[in-house]
Amino acid sequence: MTGAAGLVGAVAYPPAMAEAQDARTIALSLPETTEKIAWSMPTFRVAGKMYVTMPEDETSVAVRCPKEERGELVLAEPDKFWVADHEASSAWVRVRLAAVEDLAELRDILTDSWRQAAPGRLLEAHPELAAPGGA
Repeated sequence: MTGAAGLVGAVAYPPAMAEAQDARTIALSLPETTEKIAWSMPTFRVAGKMYVTMPEDETSVAVRCPKEERGELVLAEPDKFWVADHEASSAWVRVRLAAVEDLAELRDILTDSWRQAAPGRLLEAHPELAAPGGA
């Protein structure tokens, strides 16, 4: 059998869809992250500050996102990002796990949220987690 790339036996598979367990694994891999149940759902915190919540159906996560960036995200990718009514006045955005391109994108999203909650000492201790471009 010849696959799309012309290699014998080669089969192209779509990237794996992100799931709740992937989000949990990635979040817990970030420095000083702890998981705590709050409002009957898993939440993830760094140095006591929440940076990810996983609503009960576990098909999405809520992450920190500056309000000035949130609107752009939702407009650009409404199938992926949205704002829950009760989070409209806060700096959070929801992410549909099924719409995330791959686990690398999920890691980027969760790491960005972690950076927003992490204290300066952790940001300094983990330069490998700095924002792209050093921002």
